[in-house]
Amino acid sequence: MSDQLKKGLEGVLVAESSLSYIDGDAGKLVYRGYDIEDLARNASFEEVLYLLWNGELPTEEQLAEFSDGLSEEQAIDQSVIDTLAALAEADERPMAALRTGVSMLSATEPEPDADPEDLDAARRKGRRIVAKIPTILGAYDRLRRGEEPLDPDPSLSYAGNFLYMLTGEQPTDVAEETFDMALTLHADHGLNASTFTAMVIGSTYADVYSSLTGGVGALSGPLHGGANQDVIETLLELDESGQDPLEWVKEQTEQGRRIPGWGHRVYNVKDPRARILQAKLEDLSEESGETKWLDYTSAIETYLTEEKNLPEKGIAPNVDYYSGAVYYQLGIPIDMYTPIFAMARCGGWLAHVLEYQEDNRLIRPRGRYVGAEDRTVTPIDER
Repeated sequence: MSDQLKKGLEGVLVAESSLSYIDGDAGKLVYRGYDIEDLARNASFEEVLYLLWNGELPTEEQLAEFSDGLSEEQAIDQSVIDTLAALAEADERPMAALRTGVSMLSATEPEPDADPEDLDAARRKGRRIVAKIPTILGAYDRLRRGEEPLDPDPSLSYAGNFLYMLTGEQPTDVAEETFDMALTLHADHGLNASTFTAMVIGSTYADVYSSLTGGVGALSGPLHGGANQDVIETLLELDESGQDPLEWVKEQTEQGRRIPGWGHRVYNVKDPRARILQAKLEDLSEESGETKWLDYTSAIETYLTEEKNLPEKGIAPNVDYYSGAVYYQLGIPIDMYTPIFAMARCGGWLAHVLEYQEDNRLIRPRGRYVGAEDRTVTPIDER
């Protein structure tokens, strides 16, 4: 057994997976053998969920049955709505509200006593959670704005229904397509912190409510899920300054500031998901006539990708750099960006838990002890 310490499990292989593959040098992301750009442009998020959970893309008949199953599970119990209302009254953070909401769903689970090793039952439970997350988020945002939650519309796609429950309006085709693609781009990304957290919990055969709640908790940390919010807040700062974006970014970098949305633990070149969202930001800008967010991101990218301006080699835009601007253009509240990340990634968490449990072994790493030795207890009256 190796005693080599790997902080953060850097470079450590802990499992095999057929779900997603990342080539950080080539800027490539693959789900079950399909390039992410091919999937994002030619398959719906529902198709991608089916692919992750079942290994193959669905036929038309399979997709219709699968989508109908998701739609049938979208409603949430009044007890969950009441709890969300109390959290909204307390001004709770949306990610914390989502964590509580997902955990609460187990109270109304129709298969509470299913064998924890029954992977089909776990898949059904996971599908219910994935179906209900948009409803939880839409309800919470409306409740905190003093508005009544909207019932899910089964005639809409997963992406379109979320935008409807959030805004109360049917999304445009461009908005729905853009958001659907964004969900696909965030659905899976190897053994990141939240996915690994869900797998660790799943390896104990805790139920999927525990695993997916744990995933939400891990994603809520600013080192994992909050960068897209940082990006738009930075762009808003630029907008409020009234400065030319090139002059602004030059001034910021000369002061040693790192621009959020740049650099990735895995990618050494531009994140392939960023390329796709950049194109969708162009579509949204053309439809709305509002181009400044595209102008800002493009100007900053142009400046930073000139070699002499890079803070270090291997720094390039990641998915958060463009997703922040895309969500803002869609009218989504800024503090909902990370919960949306969770909504997309939940399907990936479930897929990894189910895959790992097919050949399960309790995940139990070691830690190297560096504390004191050979101590003896002094009687309490002598300390």
